[in-house]
Amino acid sequence: MRLGIRIFLVYFLFVGLTGYFILSSVREEIRPGVRQSTEETLVDTANLLAELLHDDVKAGTLGQSRLPQLLRAYGQRQPRADIWGLSKNQVNHRIYVTDAKGMVLLDSTGAAVGQDYSRWNDVYLTLRGEYGARSTRSDPDDPESSVMHVAAPILDDGKIIGVVTVAKPNKSLQPYIDRSEQRLMYLGLGLIGLGLLVGAALSWWLARSLRRLTHYAQAVSEGERTALPHYRGGELGQLAAAVERMRTQLDGKDYVERYVHTLTHELKSPLAAIRGASELLQEPMPDAQRQRFADNIERESARMQQLIERLLNLAQVEQLQALEEQQQVSLAAMVDELLLAQSVRIESNGLQVRQRIPASTRLLCEPFLMRQAIANLLDNALDFTPAGGLLLFELEKQGTRVALSLFNQGEAIPDYALGRLSERFYSLPRPVSGRKSTGLGLNFVEEVMQLHGGSLEVTNVEDGVRVRLWLPAKRLD
Repeated sequence: MRLGIRIFLVYFLFVGLTGYFILSSVREEIRPGVRQSTEETLVDTANLLAELLHDDVKAGTLGQSRLPQLLRAYGQRQPRADIWGLSKNQVNHRIYVTDAKGMVLLDSTGAAVGQDYSRWNDVYLTLRGEYGARSTRSDPDDPESSVMHVAAPILDDGKIIGVVTVAKPNKSLQPYIDRSEQRLMYLGLGLIGLGLLVGAALSWWLARSLRRLTHYAQAVSEGERTALPHYRGGELGQLAAAVERMRTQLDGKDYVERYVHTLTHELKSPLAAIRGASELLQEPMPDAQRQRFADNIERESARMQQLIERLLNLAQVEQLQALEEQQQVSLAAMVDELLLAQSVRIESNGLQVRQRIPASTRLLCEPFLMRQAIANLLDNALDFTPAGGLLLFELEKQGTRVALSLFNQGEAIPDYALGRLSERFYSLPRPVSGRKSTGLGLNFVEEVMQLHGGSLEVTNVEDGVRVRLWLPAKRLD
């Protein structure tokens, strides 16, 4: 299972369980909270009525007063109130009054007058000087039919002369409870959903960041070029920097070992030739022979110097993971400059040179590396073009790619060699001298093209060889 999925599942479990317990706890508190608030209101109402009823209860004129008529009128009122989006079209209070013995003197419903309520907790406790309240089902078989009763004593000089009870069905509170629970549920689910989205985004970001670093490490281990992922500080930034330092150190060690072995191997032949020639020069010999050995020493020394320089250039390019400096340069001007540098060889061999690159064409590249790459191609082409032959520079376009093409007239490359031309130290004998080059030129060109997001292509065509440097079309303007 992927790390991002694991993180999300853990986050989902944590947020889900936390949200569930919080919602359950709050939901369980809604019903008691609403009823406690309602009970507090009933306490105030009962005590207010106790004061209003004092005179009639003391005088025994409660039944002849206007209060029964008022209570009936009160029970028939339609408030038409809009309470936080809920309509209230009837009053739900029931009010009854008992004397000091618990006998009902007045009932807003008219049903319990004359009955003995002295055993009901609201009246019983109040007559004893305690807080009287009870909750009783109006239908014993219906748990939703419970009615909350709150009583207050009617006092005369500190003596209880009666009790007034205000009752309210709990069912009348249910719409407000349901609405609160519904809103809480929507809000809770919304917050949980938002939390999960944040968790999913965080998991995706973290997994993506680690995948980028993993892909970078895999690419480096496979010898591919890739840019180090950029992170803005934090542990990921430190991890990326540590991986890059490790790569640099390991690459440096590997390069030192590999290039020491390579340089040692490649320098053996010219060193042996120089040593042999120098030993022979110590012996008496004709001047012509002496000159031949001296020329051999000079030639092998030049070969060693060229080998070292090209190895250093190749090592520098191979160490690059991305281009450090890119500029818009005139491609035609760059080619003309390189042709001018080789003008002596071109003229001495009577070569025909054609340059068909538009002067306005500009290439986005690292100028030094691109100049070196084209110079290597031109140097190879001059080596294999016979006297009086043709060299042709031009641009070719194919879909989203464009190529700088160099054609040189001459013999075709053998089929067995075509696929190995860009291998390090692989080279074909030059037609004129029969000697091989360092075998590093095309390898250098291929490395430079990879840095520019392109590729090297060498093919046999009619009457010669064509080399193409393929680049993304977006690099040319």
